[in-house]
Amino acid sequence: MLWTASQVLRKFSTSSHYYQNKLKLAIIGQSLFGQEVYSNLRKQGHKVVGVFTVPDKDGKADPLAVAAEKDGTPVFKFPRWRVKGKPIPEVVDAYKSVGAELNVMPFCSQFIPMNVIDNPKHGSIIYHPSILPLHRGASAINWTLIQGDKKAGFSVFWADDGLDTGPILLQRECAVEPNDTVDTLYNRFLFPEGIKAMVESVQLIADGKAPRIPQTEEGASYEGIQKKSNAKVNLAQPAEAIHNWIRGHDKVPGAWTTTMYSCEKSVTLYGSSMLGGSAAAGQPLEIEGASQPGIVTKNGLVLYGTDGKALVVKNLQFEDGKMIPASKYFSSGESSSVELTDDEKKMAEEIRNTWKGILSNVSAIENTTDFFKSGAASMDVVRLVEEVKQKCAGVQLQNEDVYMATTFQDFIQMFVRRLRGEDQEEELLIDYVNVNNMTVKMPYQCFINGGFEDAENSKTYDTINPTDGSVICKVSYASVGDVDRAVAAAKEAYENGPWGRMNPRDRGSLLYKLADLMEEHQEELATIESIDSGAVYTLALKTHVGMSIQTFRYFAGWCDKIQGKTIPINQARPNRNLTFTKKEPLGVCAIVIPWNYPLMMLAWKSAACLAAGNTLVLKPAQVTPLTALKFAELSVKAGIPKGVINILPGSGGMVGQRLSDHPDIRKLGFTGSTPIGKQIMKSCAVSNLKKVSLELGGKSPLIIFSDCDMDKAVRMGMSSVYFNKGENCIAAGRLFVEESIHDEYISRVVEEIKKMKIGDPLDRSTDHGPQNHKAHLDKLLEYCEIGLKEGATLVYGGKQVDRPGFFMEPTVFTDVEDHMFIAKEESFGPVMVVSKFKNGDVDGVLQRANDTEYGLASGVFTRDINKAMYVSERLEAGTVFVNTYNKTDVASPFGGFKQSGFGKDLGEWRPAVLLVFVLGLGL
Repeated sequence: MLWTASQVLRKFSTSSHYYQNKLKLAIIGQSLFGQEVYSNLRKQGHKVVGVFTVPDKDGKADPLAVAAEKDGTPVFKFPRWRVKGKPIPEVVDAYKSVGAELNVMPFCSQFIPMNVIDNPKHGSIIYHPSILPLHRGASAINWTLIQGDKKAGFSVFWADDGLDTGPILLQRECAVEPNDTVDTLYNRFLFPEGIKAMVESVQLIADGKAPRIPQTEEGASYEGIQKKSNAKVNLAQPAEAIHNWIRGHDKVPGAWTTTMYSCEKSVTLYGSSMLGGSAAAGQPLEIEGASQPGIVTKNGLVLYGTDGKALVVKNLQFEDGKMIPASKYFSSGESSSVELTDDEKKMAEEIRNTWKGILSNVSAIENTTDFFKSGAASMDVVRLVEEVKQKCAGVQLQNEDVYMATTFQDFIQMFVRRLRGEDQEEELLIDYVNVNNMTVKMPYQCFINGGFEDAENSKTYDTINPTDGSVICKVSYASVGDVDRAVAAAKEAYENGPWGRMNPRDRGSLLYKLADLMEEHQEELATIESIDSGAVYTLALKTHVGMSIQTFRYFAGWCDKIQGKTIPINQARPNRNLTFTKKEPLGVCAIVIPWNYPLMMLAWKSAACLAAGNTLVLKPAQVTPLTALKFAELSVKAGIPKGVINILPGSGGMVGQRLSDHPDIRKLGFTGSTPIGKQIMKSCAVSNLKKVSLELGGKSPLIIFSDCDMDKAVRMGMSSVYFNKGENCIAAGRLFVEESIHDEYISRVVEEIKKMKIGDPLDRSTDHGPQNHKAHLDKLLEYCEIGLKEGATLVYGGKQVDRPGFFMEPTVFTDVEDHMFIAKEESFGPVMVVSKFKNGDVDGVLQRANDTEYGLASGVFTRDINKAMYVSERLEAGTVFVNTYNKTDVASPFGGFKQSGFGKDLGEWRPAVLLVFVLGLGL
């Protein structure tokens, strides 16, 4: 499918070359699909000589007819082409008069005589929503869902005297999602890709390249299911079969059953999905033919199959046409109208005009006017919803709402309640900040159990924009009580919520959806990251946000691939025992992340944790909480269950310490300084011996030999220090440059530094942004002062930039001796610390490079492969870069040793406990 898609895109993107030959076309079809095919064929230069569509319905022309008439294309609206199986001569003559070379039949519902089908030079092609020859007939996609097929798609085939048995010209397929309906498949794939495929098919014919692939005699033909009487659901079968039947009939004609509450009631079922965990508490409802009573819960009507599994139905429709949420079945008779304000009455009249514009055949829109009984179709629903949303910005309205309020009066009542925020789930509280000519939506409160709320004591603090020192907004300052509530929510979600019991593949689907939402909001996330951390916007977009998205997608793919092993054991004979292992989640995990990559560190730590089935409580750095809180908002939109993710902004000393001490947390992951890491490890051991992973300080050595590629060594050497303004855990803390090239190297580095643009990180041309916060800038200035006092040579920088904000000049020190403070301690800023080493002294420079308590990363630049391997094998670091630097990937494990910590992020590494089972099988 990827190959096919790329080919389609390539052909469309080179239209001036590819579309050379043109045809005279007759379009025979209807609907918006037919209109789009017609319009796109004309755009590509084909001449449409006639459009043949259905007569007007209730005074409304078909969309295909509307578009063609507007263009002046001849339009014919024959109610039929045949009488008693014989072609109508005047109809056929009218068709032949247009002189078409090819009949294109998108969404054609009429029976077309064969003397029309075969009349053009190139015959006729038809669109069919099925991967022929599998499901044929008018209800092919319905049967795709009813049969539980894993793939759907469409065919463009050459018409013959069979319904859909002619040779295949082109086919496309897509995966069927677990809760797809005909509508979702149509909207997601069959409609947009079908239009492209029809246009491509016409061009293949025009160019003489169209294949004719015979269909096999095998296949599946099904009768139509458009009769309501045929759609009753058989509840005496497995849950998945019931679910497939319901979604295969959604929205037309609708699967139905009979409930036995107070009296027999026929109800149609819409919005089915499989239930992953146990059903919520609710009220039993007897249903005809069911293996056990259904349960009306807050989430909908739960139905059970004969296999004991369950599905949940979201909406119900009664025989009078009224649709309600299934959760309100027992209160469906209770309704009260709301009194409209003057402003709401004005809006109601505007909406009445919208109804009138759509229902042009209705003389007046009364309160009792029914949208669908007045002739509205599914595309009219889309138009109504979009026009109302356009008139009333901010109102939350969906297509489904129209089906649940079909009369004008009911629609207005629903609209007003929705406008007032009634009858909805509680909205997340958002703080709005205008930044860089765009409105950035940023939550600011603690995120606990699926919602944003103030800290227990209502305490807040200011989060500062390092570009100018201004206050971005006030953020909740979490207390120990907030930690306890968040841990309790995470524990409840793990032990009793759906997350732990969810099928791993479904869990992966939610994480993929979360990654998609992050990508959808990537510019907003990058902007927040820039104003909160000082990261240059382009770097934030590519690395801070981009790698975060990659990380969630990577671990989403791991969800259903976490496997144990079978192990041969000594006692295999004579009892033939079997041992196997299984990896299971730990439970509640705590995560404490730093301020240099706020979102990326969140992703590195939490994606693996969630993929394994754990729940989490995360504390972002106090100075950079905003992207973590935005992430929390997106997690709700992605459908992550309540309590799975909890985020607590505030003090590391308070929140971090309580997380370390908490008895219900089973693992803690921390990235930060070595002294704090030691304290956390001690607290974790004393409290409940919880597992710990630590990514701590670094003083990564980078060795540059004289036989290096100088251009690359300069470019990469600068990146190793100044990337992300030096606020980088694997930054080269000390460069060792071979004596013979030392002066040239320094000269070229300084020359390049002078070209760097220092300024507003939101300016797309900026190379170097502000340091993260004032205290860190002050620490860096003190670091440089110590270097000068100890005798190092300050070649460039070492000062604060003369402008508002926390800007530090890119700095270079040379003549740094091994005993100096700046040779041993990490700056965590844009300070290049350079020492010479004697020509050819490989072992000597290795000894100096390893003379540190840290072991996170390292690097070497040389063209000599033997030297590169010799040095890289002896450098004591978790990562060794050879002729490159800063190249990390989500598939590659990352971590250090010595006082840089232990445990790995990324790659095939998950917080899971290994359980051992010893089975005496008695074989």
